Parts: sequence; C-alpha cells; structure tokens
Amino acid sequence: MKTFIGPRLRRLRIEHGHTQVQMGKELGISTSYVNLLEKNERSVSVPVLLKLFEAYGVDWRDIAEDDDTAALADIRGALQDPLFDGARPDLAQLRAAMAHAPDLAGAFVKLHRAYLAATDQLMSVAGAGAGEDAPSLLHTAPEATVHHFFRRNQNHFPRLEAAAESFWEGETVAVDDMYFALKTRLRQQLGLRVRVVPVTEMPASLREYDRERAEVRLSEALDHPNRLFQLVHVAGLIEQRELLETILAETDIKDPTGQARCRVELANYFAAAVLMPYDRYLAEAKASKYDFDHLAVRFGVSFEQACHRATTLQRSGARGIPFFFLRIDKAGNVTKRFNATDFHLAEHGGACPRLEVHSSFRTPGRISSQVVEMPDRSSFFVLSRTVDRPAFTRHAQDVRLAVAIGCATEHAREIGYAETLNLSDTRATEIGINCRICPRANCDQRAHQALVLQAPVDATRRGATRYAV
Repeated sequence: MKTFIGPRLRRLRIEHGHTQVQMGKELGISTSYVNLLEKNERSVSVPVLLKLFEAYGVDWRDIAEDDDTAALADIRGALQDPLFDGARPDLAQLRAAMAHAPDLAGAFVKLHRAYLAATDQLMSVAGAGAGEDAPSLLHTAPEATVHHFFRRNQNHFPRLEAAAESFWEGETVAVDDMYFALKTRLRQQLGLRVRVVPVTEMPASLREYDRERAEVRLSEALDHPNRLFQLVHVAGLIEQRELLETILAETDIKDPTGQARCRVELANYFAAAVLMPYDRYLAEAKASKYDFDHLAVRFGVSFEQACHRATTLQRSGARGIPFFFLRIDKAGNVTKRFNATDFHLAEHGGACPRLEVHSSFRTPGRISSQVVEMPDRSSFFVLSRTVDRPAFTRHAQDVRLAVAIGCATEHAREIGYAETLNLSDTRATEIGINCRICPRANCDQRAHQALVLQAPVDATRRGATRYAV
C-alpha cells in the first residue's frame, strides 16, 4: 500500500526550520525528491521513514498513520449545512483537499464552527435583550472546546493509557478486591484517608477531595462502581498532574473554565483506563460481541462507563469498533458526547428527536436498537438505554439519564445486539444533526425552521408541521 505524507513532512520540516535542501541532506535523498514527497507526487519508502526517526526523532508510525479520519468526518459534517446545498464537494474532492491542503481544510471547519457558535449565541443575546451582560454570552462553551479536542485525538490518548497500565505496578487486582486495594493504595502512596459519609454531611456532593485534611470523602449515595471510579479519578488528578498539564498545554483551550473541564475529562479517561485495562477490555468486548451489560459486570463498572470506554479503543494496531457516545437528559439536552466515528453530534440545541434514545425513558433499563440514516446517506447502528443517577433523598427521585452508543452499519455484524436484525431489510430512520441545520424540511418532528433554509412556508397548505414547505 502506498503511503503519502506530504503535508506532515512539510510541517515537520518547517517546525525544525529546515529548507528542502537541508531536509534532503538529513534524509540522504535529493531536494527534488523531498519536493515530490511534500506534494504527494511520490509515496514514501520504508527506508525514508526510518531515516525520519534517526534525523528528527519522529516515530515512523506516527507520521505514516492515517489520522485524517476525524478531520474528514468534521469537514463532511460541516458541509451538511444547507448553506452548501448545490455546491457540496464530493468525497474525492474532500480527500484531495485533506491530502494537499489539510491546514486550509482545518481552517474551513474552524470557521464553520465559529459561524454556528456565533449564530447560536447571537440568538441567545437577542432573546436575552441587549443589556450590559449580553456580550458575556459571546463565548464558546467549554463542553464544545473539550469535545473538539477529544475528537481531534479520536478520543484516544496513548500516554494516559500507558500511565494507567502502570497504575498497579504489574499486579492484577480482582474486581471484588478493588475497593479495599484502592483505599490501601491511596493511604500508602498518597497519605489519603477515604471516608464514606452520610448524605446529610454532603447534601450536594458525591465526592470531595480535601487537600488540607488529606481526605477523600465519598457520599453514601454513590453505588460501588462509582465509588471505585471516583477514587481512581482522584489518584489520577494527583499522580498524573504533570501529564495532565502537558496534554492540556497541547490544546487550544486557554480559558480557565475550559481547561478545568478538560482536566476533569482527562482524569475520567485515566480512571476508565485503570478500571478497564485496554487489552483485556478489547479482548472481552470482541469475545462478547460488545455485550455492555456483560462488560459492566466483568469489570465492575456501570453500563455507562462500559459504553464510554468502548469509544476510546482506537490504538494503532489494536483498534475496536469506532463508536460515538452521547448522553441526554429528559429535556433532550446533550450532557456528554464522545466520538470516534463520522457521526456528527449536535453541538447546539438537543439531539434529533427521531433518535430512539429519547424514547428510552418510557422503558427504563431496556436496551433498544435502531438503524439511522443521516442526510448524507451515511447509516449507523445505535443502541439506547436509560442509566440511573445517585438519588440523595426521596425528593430527588427519577433522575435518570439516557445514553446512546452507535457505529457505522458496516460494523454492526460484530455486535451481538444486531444479531436479530436483518440489516439489509431494516428501514433506516431518517435523522439529522438537529433541527437548526437539518435539511429535512418536511420532517414531522421539526421543532422550528432551520435558520439557513430559504424556502418560505406555504401559507395555502398545512403540512405535518407548521414549518413544512
């Protein structure tokens, strides 16, 4: 297979302040060959890749690996905006743009995101009135910037995985011994005491880390899997502080709120990697055909944690199925999202109401499956189920959320939940990203007219909704 590394090679050369002549000398090749490589007019050979490691300290697997999947998905998602109807490049053109002008393609996606954010936020300002506080609304939500960062990394962080693998220093801890082992480890290595406290002592918190008292307090409202998760999370924040700050420094997140959110998500990633070790989890996931109930029991975690971990299995040479994951509340707000697929998750407003995840609240605890089709004809197999949240008192009942995890239908045969479906015969549910930019003008679930749809509503007829044209 031919490997083209033009844009990456050019970026590497510029980072080191080298001309093509200097790079040619470092790699033992001609200047004209460097030029052809940078233009993607020649594929790179293995000897040149090995020379790159010797001369520049770059692992050939990093520079040769195809890491454009997420970027291509982002640009395809942006081009689904009805703004581009009639002028939408085909896939071949997009791949050419990614190969020859990746920075320009990235700038286009960044500009489109800024347009979406500005449109959404200006509408908020208009709704709130033009008071003195209105300009403070014009900023990108921390959740969006964190999601973009995780997406650019395909929701996989090798350095956190490596740190997690060394957490137990080569020992294997049984699931039923995990809580005691964690308490012991925190006490011996970090001098921290773990104490489970009554809800009355922490009426609004599930976990508190008190540095001054060297104590971690866990609410009695937490179930066993979440007590484990919170203890590893605290250990990660303390022990991996330097690594977390290093990764944060590599992001474009500058505001303290966004950095704090990202730090928490990275610590969550570390905790999941400790409780569900990569190789063991991937092997068990494949053997069970991604039976998330089974995986939750086997690793002593919650259903939500088992699903979330599946989205991170993107290690080069040992990949799992690329999944997306989202969590919603009863109002349809997306409260968590991670993505290793081409599926474009809503950033503004709620998720598409045609997704079965919204119906999960009618059948708590039951897994439902669905095949969906996006406006660009890409199709996905999606699983949905409710998950319970800690209940502090009888006044805080029914605090369920719902989660959805999905993959491209080409992977559905590897999933046990799809065994009862005839995928070639199953009618896909037509969905969109959300109503604000969905081009399905006559959808019977449309909540409002898309901002960029120009066709006026026909006053002489009443369609399935008031917005039908």
